Amino acid sequence: MTVREPGAAVRGWAEAPVLVRTPATSANLGPGFDSLGLALTLYDDVEVAVTGGGLEIEVDGEGAEVADRGEGHLIVTVLRRAFAELDALAGTDPGRPPGLRLRCVNRIPHSRGLGSSSAAIVAGIVAARHLHPAGARLDDAAALRLATEIEGHPDNVAPCLAGGLTIAWTDAGGPRSVRLDPRLDEVTALVPEQRLATEQARGLLPETVPHGDAAANAGRAALLIAALSGGLGGDVLLAATEDRLHQDHRAPAMPESAALVARLRAAGLPAVISGAGPTVLVFTSAAQVDSMCAEVGNGWHIHPLNVAPDGARVRHHGSSLRP
Repeated sequence: MTVREPGAAVRGWAEAPVLVRTPATSANLGPGFDSLGLALTLYDDVEVAVTGGGLEIEVDGEGAEVADRGEGHLIVTVLRRAFAELDALAGTDPGRPPGLRLRCVNRIPHSRGLGSSSAAIVAGIVAARHLHPAGARLDDAAALRLATEIEGHPDNVAPCLAGGLTIAWTDAGGPRSVRLDPRLDEVTALVPEQRLATEQARGLLPETVPHGDAAANAGRAALLIAALSGGLGGDVLLAATEDRLHQDHRAPAMPESAALVARLRAAGLPAVISGAGPTVLVFTSAAQVDSMCAEVGNGWHIHPLNVAPDGARVRHHGSSLRP
């Protein structure tokens, strides 16, 4: 559905478009199930403008097939939710924006375990607080809470908002997170053609786990924080990325990914399933992956990446979207 209208300041809504860049993220990182997350240097760009009427959606790259979902598009849904949240926080109602124009350039693979839905959710929230007259009332804590409510868990949205390495948890006050700067050089994402819905992957997890496995994962998660914060590599990082809680249970849904993780780890490389999969994340350079396990290139898209130091950011006025 497309109605083209010029940008317009309507009852206090921002006149200029807002352009938000959001990073890909990898959650779990092996043992840190539903708690650890890492922001990566692969980005989606989203531009949102309040217009005189209608709804216009344009998508380049990943997710172009869902550009015609109208109000059902995830970012539009998030924008509406965030606008309503801001109305409630301000105690005023500026009225529904008469129209919206949404343009997306998506580079984060969809349904591959690299946080594409979190990137869309965070982009919608950040754009909303720059467009809404009361946007300043939605602070970082409120943004994390809202993003977690929409996504269902904070492990991906936390690094997407904050950048770096995050530890997220939920207590009586809602979701919270802390951010760390890992001493980590290049990481490598190995992305297959296969897609896997997060809901399908979660459905394979057991209701309970043995106490020994839970204890082992707790120790490995603590070791992983120490390894990433202290720049420890080699055998320490390999041991720190061992998981007993979720990867083996999800293996039937992504046998090629599970087999690749096993091959890489047997070669001494700290490899894990990224998020719910099926992407494989390796804590080393693409060159080292290739030299130690050369056959990995068959059927896999290899992305050499770094840790993104920043989370979602509004780009300077005058920046333009580029595929």
